[in-house]
Amino acid sequence: MTQRRVVITGLGALTPVGNSAAEFWNGLVEGKSGVKTNDRFDTSDFATKIAGLIDGYAAEDYFDRKEARRLDPTTQYAIVASDKAIDDASLDLDSINKDRVAVIIGTGIGGMKTYYENCIGLHEHGPRGISPFFVPMMIPDIAAGQVSIRYGFKGPNFCAVSACATGSHNIGLAYDSVRFGTSDIAVAGGADASVVPIGIGGFNAMKALSTRNDSPETASRPFDATRDGFVLGEGAGILVLETLEHAVARGARIYAEIVGYGFSADAYHVSAPDPDGNGVKLAMANACEMAGISPTKIDHINMHGTSTKLGDAAETKSIKSVFGDHAYSIHCNSTKSMTGHTLGAAGAIESIAALLTTYHDVIPPTINFSEPDPECDLNYTFNESVVKEVQYAMNNAFGFGGHNTALIFKKYQP
Repeated sequence: MTQRRVVITGLGALTPVGNSAAEFWNGLVEGKSGVKTNDRFDTSDFATKIAGLIDGYAAEDYFDRKEARRLDPTTQYAIVASDKAIDDASLDLDSINKDRVAVIIGTGIGGMKTYYENCIGLHEHGPRGISPFFVPMMIPDIAAGQVSIRYGFKGPNFCAVSACATGSHNIGLAYDSVRFGTSDIAVAGGADASVVPIGIGGFNAMKALSTRNDSPETASRPFDATRDGFVLGEGAGILVLETLEHAVARGARIYAEIVGYGFSADAYHVSAPDPDGNGVKLAMANACEMAGISPTKIDHINMHGTSTKLGDAAETKSIKSVFGDHAYSIHCNSTKSMTGHTLGAAGAIESIAALLTTYHDVIPPTINFSEPDPECDLNYTFNESVVKEVQYAMNNAFGFGGHNTALIFKKYQP
């Protein structure tokens, strides 16, 4: 089967450190923390009172009041980030073949705010307390559907749902759609808006979240010996992928080329990582094989790096296993140190960060490092950005259920 080269020509982001891809990138390079005291609801009874929150977002800036009421924040974020990505790609919507545009956007959890509020409505008022828009607002595939409807894109339209690997899975599936010819353009990524009482409460019940409430901006500290859990964040990341021929023909700016992915399973535990990282090793090795490169070609890895004791150590161990001595030459990082963990959006948001390292030849830092952990001994680009030529960048994303992804981006060369 003929395979076509696939490039990224548009980026859209809505994150705790910036409300566009450019703002997001600049925030990362500056080492800006988007974690703050959670003012979305009363946290008096919650162990965790902090979150990675989007600043300056107001639904009425993007939607009329009626439309906003019928869109869960997760879907709103996905639509807004898609609008930004499509605009960034400078697509002429009147000239492209909309039958050949795929929309593959997922969410790790779906419309959690909608689900939570309608459960309260049912409890307080019985069945009449449930909104008639409850189901279409809550289901995980609705973001892809809404973006398709908004633009009239009639190509493949669906989503993968794989917890915190969701964004990356959807980008990989979009890559397949474009390279194998079922679409010429794809709008792909992930979104999540789970900073609601049931979201914070659920992860608190698992003892998964940081409780460093007195210092929100330093709470997410991947690979640091004093890390005490992840920080829940919110946002969306969307990429526009298209064939190289299509992009060149219309004179598009090309950020990077996507050249491979690896998908795998831990087959180990519903929430804990395999301590030996066997599934993660498989995903990274398969990504390099698909890309047709030796692991020694990887210059940068945007790690999953959630700031949990088990996860950071297991991912570090798996990288050393796959890359051998070269692991210590790779500039790794975890941008979750700045955004918190955005769940189903994470793989997409962090793919934007990873591919932009090949475009700008700058690696953003992992902030908040103070005390070394002997189990985490790679070069994590602590506290300060590094200028370095990056030919190949990898993004890792893993999800509850043992879902693993690794995506590889290459510096674009005509």
